[in-house]
Amino acid sequence: MNNILESINSPKDVKALEIDQLNQLAKELREYLIRVVSNTGGHLSSNLGVVELTLALHYCFNSPYDKLIWDVGHQTYIHKMITGRREEIKTIRKLNGLSGFPKRLESKHDIFETGHSSTSISAALGFVKAREIMHENNYIVPIIGDGSMTGGMAFEALNNAGRLDCNLIVILNDNQMSISRNVGGLSSYLDTIRTGTVYKEMKEEVEKALTKIPRIGKEVVKVIRDVKSSIKQLVIPGMLFEELGFTYLGPVDGHNISALIKTLNQAKRLNEPVLIHVNTTKGKGFKPAELNPTKYHGTKPFYIKNGKAKKAPCIDTYSKALGDTLIDLASNDNKLVAVSAAMPEGTGLDKFARKYPDRFVDVGIAEQHAVTFAAGLASSGMKPVVALYSSFLQRAYDQVLHDVCMQRLPVVFAIDRAGLVGEDGETHQGIFDISFLNHMPNMTIVAPKNKAELQSMVRYAVNFDDGPIAIRYPKGKASQELNEHNEEIVYGKSEIIKNGTKIAIIGVGTLTQTVIDAAKLLDNDGINPTIINARFIKPIDKSLIEEIAKSHDYIFTVEENVISGGYGNNIIRYITDIDVNTKVVCLGIKDDFVRHGTRNELIRLCELDEQSIYNNIISYING
Repeated sequence: MNNILESINSPKDVKALEIDQLNQLAKELREYLIRVVSNTGGHLSSNLGVVELTLALHYCFNSPYDKLIWDVGHQTYIHKMITGRREEIKTIRKLNGLSGFPKRLESKHDIFETGHSSTSISAALGFVKAREIMHENNYIVPIIGDGSMTGGMAFEALNNAGRLDCNLIVILNDNQMSISRNVGGLSSYLDTIRTGTVYKEMKEEVEKALTKIPRIGKEVVKVIRDVKSSIKQLVIPGMLFEELGFTYLGPVDGHNISALIKTLNQAKRLNEPVLIHVNTTKGKGFKPAELNPTKYHGTKPFYIKNGKAKKAPCIDTYSKALGDTLIDLASNDNKLVAVSAAMPEGTGLDKFARKYPDRFVDVGIAEQHAVTFAAGLASSGMKPVVALYSSFLQRAYDQVLHDVCMQRLPVVFAIDRAGLVGEDGETHQGIFDISFLNHMPNMTIVAPKNKAELQSMVRYAVNFDDGPIAIRYPKGKASQELNEHNEEIVYGKSEIIKNGTKIAIIGVGTLTQTVIDAAKLLDNDGINPTIINARFIKPIDKSLIEEIAKSHDYIFTVEENVISGGYGNNIIRYITDIDVNTKVVCLGIKDDFVRHGTRNELIRLCELDEQSIYNNIISYING
């Protein structure tokens, strides 16, 4: 059989295929995807699971007139490949290459940019309202996973959508996984209906026949509708969605293209909200990914023959250091509780979960709930540690401010992936947490320069009772450098690494080592800067800042956060209140989102590498 994939340049080409050709195309897409991701790295398991579903969607709908809105968006590699980006997919997640998520600037078929979960149905309702105002008749189709359905925003949207008197087709892609295995009541509920039967056609035929009976037909239908509400729990597998106002169709085999097309076409005929429950297998078609979908959710390059990584993964990470430290602390403190939002492996809590299952809670993809849940624990005298990625903590802003800070509760926030994370791009860069936590009363923010300091900060934070503490640390290998500087953690105090003259450079977190490297370049120019490890971002070390302000001409702050609202801004505000002429220069990330690329590439792009720091300092003092 000829290679079909090479002839697919747009959804129109997909529509021209017969079912057996679509099945062949699905096979070719999987093989091509595995080859590409084995070289580039990326999200493999989730994309392997939606091959047939993606083909069926583009076969039945007319993108971009019909709107396909992908929740999270890391499962859109197949969508990109059949919408004219087959060759470009080889550049996925590389600097200046394709994004690993939908990007409107990339293609007219990328309808809405996503990267965080549970947003697609809300966005879809916006498109529905616009369709109503513009008197259009296109289809709006959000595709959401069962993991994303644990996010409260999804149910807010479902509740709103159920009152519509128009077409909306929600695809529930149920693979029993988010990144890690799903937990909670909704997951259990979906388990019970995966083998359910579809009753829709029978119901329609009965109602149609009864309404034709003169005079009494419509009354009989009304009586039956009233009676069925008490018994349909036993008959309708999608009762929850039916009660929310949706017509439930499914479950449907998500790898059976014929069944998918039939069900999608059935949904198109209904002028009402419809939810199609599709069962898929995460990692489908690549045995290592099927056996361990979490490992291959986001993977580095690997060998296809055995799935082994081409480069040994880093095992000594900051995430692991957090988990190991908490295990050690928990052995002597039965009040310590670790909380994750569907990321036990990613945040380093998986070992803790196995050792202390009664004191580990995975709330699913529900960051808002995780924070207020932790507030309840703290109010009860427990010591909760909430481990979240910086990018995802943004979602719980109100809960941190209102439920934790306002009550001055001793919740520890372990903020993983703080700073530039690399290939996941704009939606995942952790470059805003300092700014949005900085103005919260009662919040303390710290950043370790290396692994040893992270461990010290975790111990300090767990035993700190005077309000919440946020510890921010980056993705990747935990630094072993600067271990000779290991002073005791004292509240609000920074650490002097080296005394110098005229110029002081303050590094925030792991950028302290980069500051030291830049200072070596300055030494060659006869400039001997003072080097400080900030340690505490909030509160700042006022006595030390005042001391160096009175004895130095310049203070440079270096942080892996946007400059606006960052640590450097704290220093500027304080300096203006004291009678000195010292100039403060903030080096950080400009007022913009940061695209995808390797972490090292982005560090250089944001001018936070040692050479750029050196160049900027020289420019300021000579300019």
